Amino acid sequence: MSARTVRELIEQQALTRPHSPYALDPDGGPPLCFGDLAQDLTGFDAWLTLAGAAVGQTVAVVMPNGLGTLRAHLLCMATRRCVVAVNLLAQPEVLRHVLGHSDCQLVLCSPDRLESVRNALAPVERSVEVRVVDPQARRLDGEPVATSCSRAQLPTPLPGDTALLMYTSGTTGMPKGVMLTHAQLTANAHAIAREHQLGAEDRVLGVLPLYHINAFVVTMLTPLSSGGSVVLAPRFSAQRFWAQAHEGACTWLNVVPTMVSYLLEGPDPKPEWRRSYRFCRSASAALPVDHLLAFEQRFGIDIVETMGLTETCAPVFSNPIDPARRRPGAVGLASGCEARVIDPLSLAILPDGETGEITLRGPQVMRGYYKDEAATAATFTPDGWLRTGDLGHRDAEGYFFVTGRIKELIIKGGENIAPREIDEALLRHPAVLDAAAVGIADRHYGQEIMACVVLRDGAQADEASLREFCVTQLGTYKTPSVFRIVPDLPRGPSGKVQRLKLRALAR
Repeated sequence: MSARTVRELIEQQALTRPHSPYALDPDGGPPLCFGDLAQDLTGFDAWLTLAGAAVGQTVAVVMPNGLGTLRAHLLCMATRRCVVAVNLLAQPEVLRHVLGHSDCQLVLCSPDRLESVRNALAPVERSVEVRVVDPQARRLDGEPVATSCSRAQLPTPLPGDTALLMYTSGTTGMPKGVMLTHAQLTANAHAIAREHQLGAEDRVLGVLPLYHINAFVVTMLTPLSSGGSVVLAPRFSAQRFWAQAHEGACTWLNVVPTMVSYLLEGPDPKPEWRRSYRFCRSASAALPVDHLLAFEQRFGIDIVETMGLTETCAPVFSNPIDPARRRPGAVGLASGCEARVIDPLSLAILPDGETGEITLRGPQVMRGYYKDEAATAATFTPDGWLRTGDLGHRDAEGYFFVTGRIKELIIKGGENIAPREIDEALLRHPAVLDAAAVGIADRHYGQEIMACVVLRDGAQADEASLREFCVTQLGTYKTPSVFRIVPDLPRGPSGKVQRLKLRALAR
């Protein structure tokens, strides 16, 4: 029977392969084995209780990647606490909101985050314990090495318990807390392992931060489902990526489109770093087709494009693992769930080929938003389908294509224009490294198009040359009326461009 809680994931692997490495340090430290996690459950439970987090309460983790961070996430959930994985890029006001709104009783933070955590907690009226933790710590200060407590006396999580509270990186307002249960998290971990045909021999390079749903489920929980392992890097580095993947003996890679862009701009892997990888998985945001093809040609590694949301425990679409069945430009087939396209206003189901809002239903779809019944109700259709806010269509063979966000759709003179179409045209310009289009107010058309462009190092392009190029690619009507050369684009932790923030540049 498939595990339905994080505790069951740990104990199933510990029973069959206790001494097999589960998480590895790219700098060569001792690995964390499956058996280590199971053995540490009783001591960690006792430590949490003494630190002020009783069973059923919430623990916020404000720490960068490390085996200690991974261990804290897993053991909190496995001893029936709820984890808040806090985005380290959050601005002070957002951190205050997350720590206050989440009702956490305990905060585990790395030494460099202590001051910002204390400042964020200052206006919080309830008592919150703060403990400083080394992200690489294999055991916490005061944590018992072993106890006489029987394993049967440990608090046992239930599949319906909320295991993770992850706050979305919304473009407007304060982020909402997505409630994900043990059953939802494990269902998607199993689905990813099946979709990618992962086994005990597979090892992934994890460079995304654990406070991002992709890393949390794909690189942390999925190896617990498959019996595989993860090399957990402290952060993404284009300079170190290929060395880490080779030295860690990884068999597959997990990235987001921004990382693909940086790797294409970075150095070639040294000959001794080249090895055979089963695939490289791209997720979280749409990957430009030109970048996909360039990556495959340059590095000789097939890309499997996928897509998901925080609200769905990461991926719910995936291209098949068989290269012959992949569809460049598509986010893939529905994976572990049902998907359909509806009219955003009437909610009627649209036929294949027509663009509308993508909606989802399945075992990995969130319980709802924490303490926000109105937002939860607005996110589901009356018959229980999750409204993603993504515009797209399905083709006759069931492949889904995402063309933008409903809130980001550009409506010029009554015509709908998907920003991604503008982005991809600009990315074909030899001087352009990154680009994002957004609609801006216009008294004649309602909206006009503004494009923000990041140039490659040493490259030159002005507004006139970019406009001329766009006319050849898009025609006059879809060519941006305004161009802005910028040093970078605002992105959330998943790598998605936060387009609405770009509108300030139009002033």
